[in-house]
Amino acid sequence: MILKELTLPNIELPEEAEYLRKEIREFLNKERIQGSFEPKCDTWLGGYSAEFSRKIGQQGWLGMTWPKKYGGHERSALERFVVTEELLAAGAPVAAHWFGDRQTGPLLLRYGTEEQKQRFLPLLAKGEIYFAIGLSEPNSGSDLASVSTRAKKSGNKWIVNGSKIWTSGAHHAHYMITLVRTAPLGDKKHEGLSQILLDLSAPGITIRPIHLMTGEHHFNEVIMEDVEVSEDMIIGEEGEGWKQSLAELAYERSGPERFMSTYPLLEELVRRLSDSDSDYAKIAVGRLVARLWTLRKMSLGVAGLLEQGKSPEIAAALVKDLGTEYENEIIKVARLLIPSNPSVTAESRFDALLAQAILHAPGFTLRGGTTEILRGIIARGLGVR
Repeated sequence: MILKELTLPNIELPEEAEYLRKEIREFLNKERIQGSFEPKCDTWLGGYSAEFSRKIGQQGWLGMTWPKKYGGHERSALERFVVTEELLAAGAPVAAHWFGDRQTGPLLLRYGTEEQKQRFLPLLAKGEIYFAIGLSEPNSGSDLASVSTRAKKSGNKWIVNGSKIWTSGAHHAHYMITLVRTAPLGDKKHEGLSQILLDLSAPGITIRPIHLMTGEHHFNEVIMEDVEVSEDMIIGEEGEGWKQSLAELAYERSGPERFMSTYPLLEELVRRLSDSDSDYAKIAVGRLVARLWTLRKMSLGVAGLLEQGKSPEIAAALVKDLGTEYENEIIKVARLLIPSNPSVTAESRFDALLAQAILHAPGFTLRGGTTEILRGIIARGLGVR
């Protein structure tokens, strides 16, 4: 057995990124004072505000790394990292634009046609159009390659039939990047898959809500029945959807959102314990902060590789695996250290944030790939499986 080495560059943020951090903190503080949002946990999934996303677009903080000719700002991936980090730390409502800015834009830049780039990217950068990601299916579990949603060619159109599940924000989104089978299933099930840009307002599409334990509506099942899609809505090469989806997942799995969903709770925990004389509490919180710093350095390393045009799928999977376990650990430590009565309607900020985190926690280690799947990817990539 030959073991492979996994290394990440040690990235230090440039001076312009720190200037940007001050700028966005001032913006967020102003918005909080004006009552634009109330800080919450897990806002990149459930914090939907079209108005706030447009404000972010107006600040030039969407499509930051994209070419200016497509509405972007040609800034670095590290500057984008700082914006992402500050939005999550503030618990700002960023769900509307999240998937489009994080995944759809880079996907179209890499594989899209010139017409697709001109049509969608400027609107994404303005925060005026939103995307969902259609990967998982009701009967496929975590095995994305076994998708059964099909697209059959009919003249100059594709006819799509099937369903996607756990589709975050589909009820708000305008389009869904949909993984479909465009060729019959053969011996290699990863082959014959393609990605299609699906207009969610098209006839034949039904979006059914899947409610969380809180009653909140973030997830959906999207059912497609004889949905017509023009042939120019294929992304990249027909039959290359699996490779393209894997590249897309590097953006999805490695960002600060994979370890900062419960950051507002951690911040409140530190504030509540600031006058504590308990050595146990100080050690427990110190460990959480140390782990946060480590995960942040790892995520910065992946951002540095993406800046170099590389696609670090294994490192991204590792960040996601360790990060989502960490998010759950924050909840455990918070419940242990402070007597609480968690409730989403609690007057206590700590109790309300704790309730939000607890009720969203079951999804942390599922979304973006289950822990078991991620560890399999890591093991195969390092040659230990």
